[in-house]
Amino acid sequence: MNSNSSINADRIGADIDALSAITEPGRPWTRRAFTPMFLEGRKWLEHALHEAGAVTQIDAAGNLIGVVPGKHPELGSIMVGSHSDTVPDGGRFDGIAGVVAGLEVARALRDQGMVLDHTLEIVDFLAEEVSIFGVSCIGSRGMSGTRPAEWLARTGDGLTLEQGISQVGGKPHGQAQRDDIRAFLELHIEQGPVLQDEELDVGVVTAIAGITRIEIIVEGRADHAGTTPMTLRKDALTTAAWIALGVEELGKALASGEHHFAATVGEFEMTPNAANVVPARVRILIDARAEQRDDMERFVDELDRGVAAISAKTGVPVSPLRIVSDNNPTPGDAMLLDVLDAACETAGARHRRMASGAGHDTAWMARITKAAMIFVPCVDGRSHSPDEFATTQDIALGAAVLLDAVVALDKKLQETD
Repeated sequence: MNSNSSINADRIGADIDALSAITEPGRPWTRRAFTPMFLEGRKWLEHALHEAGAVTQIDAAGNLIGVVPGKHPELGSIMVGSHSDTVPDGGRFDGIAGVVAGLEVARALRDQGMVLDHTLEIVDFLAEEVSIFGVSCIGSRGMSGTRPAEWLARTGDGLTLEQGISQVGGKPHGQAQRDDIRAFLELHIEQGPVLQDEELDVGVVTAIAGITRIEIIVEGRADHAGTTPMTLRKDALTTAAWIALGVEELGKALASGEHHFAATVGEFEMTPNAANVVPARVRILIDARAEQRDDMERFVDELDRGVAAISAKTGVPVSPLRIVSDNNPTPGDAMLLDVLDAACETAGARHRRMASGAGHDTAWMARITKAAMIFVPCVDGRSHSPDEFATTQDIALGAAVLLDAVVALDKKLQETD
């Protein structure tokens, strides 16, 4: 790390240890949104933000925000942060690293006696992970004005989402959408092995992949497994297996290009699922992710043709593809990407540009402001697992990049205006 940086790695390590230790007994590292453990973690964060010189508040969407006023608040805010909730039984660094890095940026500026022209905000978004209500990115969708109104009636663990937001201090029917955030930056562990394998320090995220989920129903015919001749069967499973192999083959072909692409048969349901019955029906749910929209459209088109060809070959009917959900890719703001590249050079971080195959709060913040992300390495790419790990030094170097980028943006945003 550049010796001029005031980022303190020991503070970062202590913060991550303290916050991750707030977990359900016997379940490291579990601190799901809307639980008592989550609220305890929020109390810890509030105290830490106060210590860093920030004034804290819970916005209408239930996000915890630490505010460090700038010299010219009328310029708006530069926001940094991530989320402190976890998936069950995993997530010591996922989200936490970004919140702690934002906290350390505030402390580093305080230690240098530096006050930005813009207001600095450090955010802990509510429920980035899939919550007890079955939906994710609740806080960032609220801040960006993209949370569907009908979500408030969703239920989980005896609560409605409306009640859950109220319990964390939000105002579910209040105005949460912001128009004064000039830029948003999020540090996150990579959740993949690329940076580790290439011995790099930072990934500057070019885009967050769009996610499309596609349902396919294969309608065969149930028959006796012992008496029905092999040549007379309408086996839904064998046809579905051909389709699953086709998804893998097509996904690999698209992934061999310049841009990120991945396709997975993530759900597979067979009925009647009995040893002595020829499978009658199979439901497949495909998760496809693309950095470039053209790749996704090509995938859906070629999948449609391929499924029709397989059905014709096997003689087993297959329903038309049903698009269950479809989100476009979110590119990082071009100006912010250049600022982050320059900040990597200043901090002495070996870096590359790369796409994110996972979803993040940044994708929703990009609806209302300039937004971008940086990745730091995680060991063996493991994430959403108790084995998830990132070194303090790697996170500290990422925080140094974040700090340099914030300082540079404080001036550059005024120049671009």
